[in-house]
Amino acid sequence: MSGSLNPSSLTRLLGEWNLGAAPAYRELADVVRLLVLDGRVPLHVALPSERALAATLGISRTTVTAAYALLREQGFLSSGQGSRGRTCIPQSGPPGNGGGGGADLSGAPGLAVPDGILDLAYASLPASGEVVHRAFASALTELPALLPGFGYDALGVNPLREAIARHYSAAGVPTTARQILVTSGAQHALNIVLRTLTSWSDKVLVEHPSYPNALDAIRAAGCRLVPVAMPAAHPHPRSGASGVRPGWDLEAIETALRQQRPAMAYMVPDFHNPTGRLMPDSQRRRLVRAAAAAGTVLLVDETLRELNLDGVASAPLAAFSPAVVSIGSLSKSHWAGLRTGWIRAEEPLIQRFAAARTTMDLGGPVVEQLAAAHLVNALAEPLPARLASLRDNRDALLELIAGRLPGWQSERPDGGLSVWCRLPAPISTALAVVAPDFGIRLAAGPRFGTGGAFERYLRVPFTLPPGHLETAVAALRSAQDKLEASPQLRRSLGAPPAAAIA
Repeated sequence: MSGSLNPSSLTRLLGEWNLGAAPAYRELADVVRLLVLDGRVPLHVALPSERALAATLGISRTTVTAAYALLREQGFLSSGQGSRGRTCIPQSGPPGNGGGGGADLSGAPGLAVPDGILDLAYASLPASGEVVHRAFASALTELPALLPGFGYDALGVNPLREAIARHYSAAGVPTTARQILVTSGAQHALNIVLRTLTSWSDKVLVEHPSYPNALDAIRAAGCRLVPVAMPAAHPHPRSGASGVRPGWDLEAIETALRQQRPAMAYMVPDFHNPTGRLMPDSQRRRLVRAAAAAGTVLLVDETLRELNLDGVASAPLAAFSPAVVSIGSLSKSHWAGLRTGWIRAEEPLIQRFAAARTTMDLGGPVVEQLAAAHLVNALAEPLPARLASLRDNRDALLELIAGRLPGWQSERPDGGLSVWCRLPAPISTALAVVAPDFGIRLAAGPRFGTGGAFERYLRVPFTLPPGHLETAVAALRSAQDKLEASPQLRRSLGAPPAAAIA
């Protein structure tokens, strides 16, 4: 069990939940459900009693009772004694609630998406089909040679480490296999680095917004986030798509490094998630110098580096300093189901990472690593076709947003898998709540930040084909129209535009 949530804390998390777009009990249940799925309310936490929450929110106890009953029906609240049920995740698909939407699965990793729901919460691609299949077929022929061994290897199998090292060397970063540790995906790599190089209450600088699972991992490690805002993009006056590439605010980063002296800085310079920006080499040099002066370890997430949609040349950040720690994976370029990632660092650090890794697991699956070695050795094989398809999808999505959602401002990404959109009002969480009623699943903007920021932003992946993207954008418009029908939200939409949250 994980304790209980007091009514004041839950009220702060709820924010402006009562928008008038549905019965109050339904809106309350919807937002609580989204908070659970987003991880902002932990699992197995007892919610406040009906009486206490009703008094704090200034609503009737009947409304809270009905909201809790709906959460129990949907599988998000256990059937505890009295009204002190605990938060949980449905073990199977929850029944419909009569409103046509079923459970909102926004931002819940690992949960199955109901049939007929287009998933815009994940920015990920299906497997590169034949290429992955062929790699596994080759791996199976190589497996017998490794069967006499124990199968435990905290560093990873040599063929894969050598392949990754050659890939870095070809990119201008001389690397040996001794500088590579193979992990079960980039998230696993991040957790190993955090466990090794940070302590409880250490500061970690992050871009704001940033990758939600990375923010969660940093918090779970007991570290304190030091967010530095990404500059807002300037929209094109006609299309609504940004025409100015703002990059990173290096002055703000340098100031934060100098004043805060964080133990680590987690950065995504290669097609930043969620904005899709590519950091120029000139800014990379400044970043490396500033981190070195502050004594801060630069941890660089290169998971999206291969998804270079516009072919803009850039050097890996490790090319500017041997002290940079890089993590990567095949999840975005090939398939997330491979669960194969890596850490590249100086050899003494790799040995420390391997020692820390053995407290978490004793190594990755061998067949997957052998297959991954083939994929890394032939990394360019599936990419041209994938990049061409993604460029078409990106252009289609930007055109659809400009045509169907004229109040939105979308930033044209240099690479990656998603578009970061500024909304006409702070309705991101509300959109995510009502989205399943219109056949789509979203990750609310606040998932990408801290302190409740980014209610005016939404990440929209372009991983679906253009026909599905058209359906998804039409659903977004319908969901927005539903919210605009609320008098309270109409007042919000009619207010002067707020400054960009970045």
